Amino acid sequence: MKVPLVDLKINYINIKDEIDASIKKVLDNTNFILGAEVKQFEEEFAGYCGSKYAVGVANGTDAIKIALMASGIKKGDEVITTPLTFIASAEAIVQSGGTPVFADIELDTYNISPQQIERKITEKTKAILPVHLYGHPAKMDEIMKIALSNKLKVIEDCAQSFTARYKFSGEWKVTGNIGDAGCFSFFPAKNLGCFGDGGIITTSDKKIYENALMLRNHGQRDKYFTETSGFNSRLDTLQAAILLVKLKYINKWTEMRNMVAKKYGDALKDVAVIPTSAKWCAHSFNYYTLRFKDKGTRDLVQKNLLENGVACQIYYPVALHLQKVYSHLGYKKGDFPNAEKVQDETLSLPMYPELDDEKIEYITGIIKKTVEAGKL
Repeated sequence: MKVPLVDLKINYINIKDEIDASIKKVLDNTNFILGAEVKQFEEEFAGYCGSKYAVGVANGTDAIKIALMASGIKKGDEVITTPLTFIASAEAIVQSGGTPVFADIELDTYNISPQQIERKITEKTKAILPVHLYGHPAKMDEIMKIALSNKLKVIEDCAQSFTARYKFSGEWKVTGNIGDAGCFSFFPAKNLGCFGDGGIITTSDKKIYENALMLRNHGQRDKYFTETSGFNSRLDTLQAAILLVKLKYINKWTEMRNMVAKKYGDALKDVAVIPTSAKWCAHSFNYYTLRFKDKGTRDLVQKNLLENGVACQIYYPVALHLQKVYSHLGYKKGDFPNAEKVQDETLSLPMYPELDDEKIEYITGIIKKTVEAGKL
């Protein structure tokens, strides 16, 4: 049996008529750059998140970069983030002029540790960039308290957490609406994915909003009147049209992801550490990530899954502090033991709303058989 990591085709087929009609409308109007669909999607997305504003951009990496710059990050500023994330999180810090400073993670959520953040703050620190990894929110109450007491900006990397919720100061909030800005990716495999690249910034800070609008469009507030060096980073009208259709189904799809996660968990709770949602949050399950007892077991499970046609992925095999690109920062193996443990022991399984019981049973059967055989 072949099981993809994400089945984009079945997702499209289920809403094909609506998607095709939405695309045709854009083609008929021929307003391909910042067309009406972009503004409509920005408004609907902001409304979903509970933020005042949203700015569509070309991709998730640009969303982080522009949000940082719109928040005042410049050359020489330090931004604290996690070493266990996709390169884009730190890459965007560098592109904004800042320097990434890594802080270790917690083993229960795989997210940045608030206690480790406090230890990394210096006079150069200007922002914290928590990543809601795999779709489980970071501990935003503690992070915001640290930020407030140290006058730091908080830019949330929500690339994997759209629809995830956090009980912030007793009130349920969607991730991306807690810090000063939230950054989302619409890469096709995300919970809300377009048919190419796309991203968005959410904020309730008018200054950040206005700065982001200017930065995404060549540094212009008014056409041909440039105030600063900006970027060509606009959400494509065709992608916005597609996302408008998909946004209507996002709650249903999140519920389906959580049902898949429960079935995985019920089958695998005795053979691996399964992901769970802390009582103060609701998981979006962009990824379903298991942690095994050691690297050898993880590698064997991955090998057996791949050999039996099941796609799986390690997110992420080398933590950022050990990547060649950041060798000049002086980090070494052993600096962040939790992140290094997770990079060696985790494996993400196929996860998409339409994943059926037959495939789930096939996948979990291979995993259980592999782990049990290793105990003999």
